[in-house]
Amino acid sequence: MMISVVITVRNEERNIGNLLDGLLVQEKPFEVIVVDSNSTDRTRKIVKRYAEKDPNIHLYVKSSTRGEGRNYGVSKAKGEAVAFIDGDDIPNPFWLKEMRKSLMEGADVVAGRSIAIGYHAFEELERVELYYKGYDVTFPSCNLAYRKELFERIGGFDPSFVTAEDIDLNIRAVEAGAKFVYNPNAIVYHRTRNSFIGFYKQAFWNGYGRKQLTLKHGNLWKRYKPTKMLDHQFNFWYATRLAVAMLGYMACKIYRKKR
Repeated sequence: MMISVVITVRNEERNIGNLLDGLLVQEKPFEVIVVDSNSTDRTRKIVKRYAEKDPNIHLYVKSSTRGEGRNYGVSKAKGEAVAFIDGDDIPNPFWLKEMRKSLMEGADVVAGRSIAIGYHAFEELERVELYYKGYDVTFPSCNLAYRKELFERIGGFDPSFVTAEDIDLNIRAVEAGAKFVYNPNAIVYHRTRNSFIGFYKQAFWNGYGRKQLTLKHGNLWKRYKPTKMLDHQFNFWYATRLAVAMLGYMACKIYRKKR
């Protein structure tokens, strides 16, 4: 099965080389589609250098949101399946082999295991999970594979989302009857934010995206599990992340009321 790896990037010159090195050792057949959102650093120059050496690496430039950029990348994809990973990630050498294995066994959507690397306090924080019709739909698009036919049938990512576009996509896939599989052996190492400002900006926009979800799909609060939100990981960083996320949630609510 041919898999198209779709990546959206902006100003990732520090990380893109590590990502591409990690992809080039994956099990074939695959192609890599990089959609650059007008980087102002050396990102495109680095990708072009790799593309000159390997015809399976393709670079496109499109100013867009993350969701819109991924949709554009999928439109260029030749694979039967599309796998998503972020520009600052590092895949395990067997990542695509495991994704392909689950897809060949009948999965429509495969979520891999994302391991956070970076500042230790941020590494220990877990996702705030959201369950929809029995499925955890918060598996992030930094480690996610879809059958291309399903992705296109449900309309791809909603480009209006600031964040949480992957959760919205997963909800629509569940609605369409897709078979979800979690493969813990499809491992991606995902870098945490490298500053407190970046950490809290991410929390704010994650909260904003969660409110966008409720505006599109109705009240989702009953689908969270409070015991999971308040479990052993509840510490200073978790509490402040949750507080800042609530600010983002309220900001989206206020913004929509003004429109």
